[in-house]
This record gives sequence, C-alpha cells and structure tokens, in this order.
Amino acid sequence: MRHSKLFLAAILGTLAIAGCTQTDGGRAAIGAGAGALIADATDNNVLAGAALGAGAGALCDDAGICRRSY
Repeated sequence: MRHSKLFLAAILGTLAIAGCTQTDGGRAAIGAGAGALIADATDNNVLAGAALGAGAGALCDDAGICRRSY
C-alpha cells in the first residue's frame, strides 16, 4: 500500500510541476526525476525509469498532454 501512495503522489506532483515548464528540456528533466523516483519506489531499474520519464516529459507537449492554452 505504501508504494501505491508514493506512486500516486509522484504522478500528481509531476503533472503539477510539468505544467510550469516551457521547454522540452525542462519537461524532460522533470520526467527523468519522476521516472527515477517511481522506478525506485516500485523496485525497478532506476536508470530505465529515468530514461522513460525523460522521453515522456520531452514528448508530452507534442502529444498535447501538457500543452498550455493561452
């Protein structure tokens, strides 16, 4: 149960912070940190989690997930 609460907190925190960045590099850095945190919390490979998180963070704007509407 502890892992699922940490996982949910990491996801919600990442989504909140990712909306504040304006560059792909910033979103990739946040994604890498979140991916590493989630991978560590779930006893998976931290490096792989960071790589997946960085990719997701960098591409979330292109997919329209974290796009700002002005």
